[in-house]
Amino acid sequence: MNLFESLLVLLIIAILMLQVSRRLAIPYPAVLAAAGVGLAFIPGTPRIALDPHIALALFIAPALVDAAFDFPVVAVWKMWRPLFALAVVVVVLSAGAVALLGVAMAGLPFYAALALGAIVAPPDAAAATAVLGSVSMPRRSVAVLKGESLLNDASALLLFSAATSVQAHGGIDGVLALRLGIAAPGGILAGILLAKIFRRIGPLVTGTLGGNLLEFVTSFGVWIIAERLGLSPVLCLVAFAMTLARSAGLSTHPRMRIHSFAVWETAVFLLNVLAFLLMGLQARMIVGSMSSHRLVEAAGFAVAVVLCLIVVRMVSVLIYNRLSNRYQTLRGDIKPATLQQGVLVGWCGMRGLVTLATSFALPPSFPQRDLIVLTAFAVVLATLVLQGLTLAPLVRYLKLDGEDGMAAELAKARADLASVALKTLDGKMGPEADHWRYKFELIAADTEATEAQPHEILRRLGMTAMRRQRKRLEELRAQQRVGADAFLVLQEELDFSEVALSTEDERHIEEN
Repeated sequence: MNLFESLLVLLIIAILMLQVSRRLAIPYPAVLAAAGVGLAFIPGTPRIALDPHIALALFIAPALVDAAFDFPVVAVWKMWRPLFALAVVVVVLSAGAVALLGVAMAGLPFYAALALGAIVAPPDAAAATAVLGSVSMPRRSVAVLKGESLLNDASALLLFSAATSVQAHGGIDGVLALRLGIAAPGGILAGILLAKIFRRIGPLVTGTLGGNLLEFVTSFGVWIIAERLGLSPVLCLVAFAMTLARSAGLSTHPRMRIHSFAVWETAVFLLNVLAFLLMGLQARMIVGSMSSHRLVEAAGFAVAVVLCLIVVRMVSVLIYNRLSNRYQTLRGDIKPATLQQGVLVGWCGMRGLVTLATSFALPPSFPQRDLIVLTAFAVVLATLVLQGLTLAPLVRYLKLDGEDGMAAELAKARADLASVALKTLDGKMGPEADHWRYKFELIAADTEATEAQPHEILRRLGMTAMRRQRKRLEELRAQQRVGADAFLVLQEELDFSEVALSTEDERHIEEN
């Protein structure tokens, strides 16, 4: 099979595996990675080689931009203390502990052991939130995990870059130390500057499909520019996306935003699916080059690394949780987290895409690369299965599953928006103004979001009426009273109207 046919077969297998993970309630990354391993040992399975350098940018850059665009800067400022503790302190402690383990157990050179530590240190919040679809996780914990996943990637990749640079440079000197020192602040400044430049270019292509393409090209371009300048590509992309997001709300056309969100969500998910399958396929090349004795040693080392990561994260998070409860300086103005929330965040240590992509970004000549990559792959599988399968039951055991306040917040915000809209109708007369005034008055009165509210009754009646409209539209097309072009326009109008009346759960599309 050629490359195109191979990828097509992989996607078909991925779709089947997604349905398996959905029905067995197993995290889909674990199922896909395991499927990749299984496929790798089937005779005749095509070898799909991954360029280490390209893999890192291809799989990480779009996911970072997508996540950073939705995470506001104000949340970073508000929660910077817990985020610093998780994204920097815990990552450094985890990487350091694994590095010591690598030197002691596997005989790795320190810089190689540090590279392994940096690869396996950052948890993936996307993996945690995907697992928790069946429970209502505390929203503050979700926000902390999402913020952590953005920033811990930067911390880990800075350590990773330092380790690989030392290996390539043959040691550390003043020039290398200076380059590593400016990587983080330089990356942030470059991201902000590039975002300001993009703001001037973006309006020229907004509202076009070329504009969507430009978003992806720019994301990869920002990563490459940061790499070429020796800056942190992760922090550069995060700063770039957050800067754009601050002004995108008012400047982006609604139709373009809906389309862009759908495209990005699909593209990022596709890259995730392919990444886990392709990474699993690489196992054949690694395992095939190892002797049975070496495989046993590698398995024992991988188990030790997994246990080390779980213990270090749990202990570190609980220590910070207790200290921040006692000393307000460590948490700022935010409400102290409970011990149960600390346990939950500590257990959310599933590794994912960043760990896999970073491990394959190691140069081919890197010392004991096969052991490092195999260990990273084992860490991802083990944490996704062990922690992924127990996370939802843990939420229920800790009694954190329940109303997270989202419905009440939405109702109050909608009422506030409706009140502002009503003021614009002051003095306006006529049936058109009365129509909008009546609708906004119903929403403004709906501050408790209960089933008996007038707005909910209005929503249900509207949905019933629109479904009847859809049937009638199909009848008109069958009778050839509506042409193909007019049918598509009317169908889209009904789609947007129905989506506007749908609840959050009805609008949500499951990943698998």
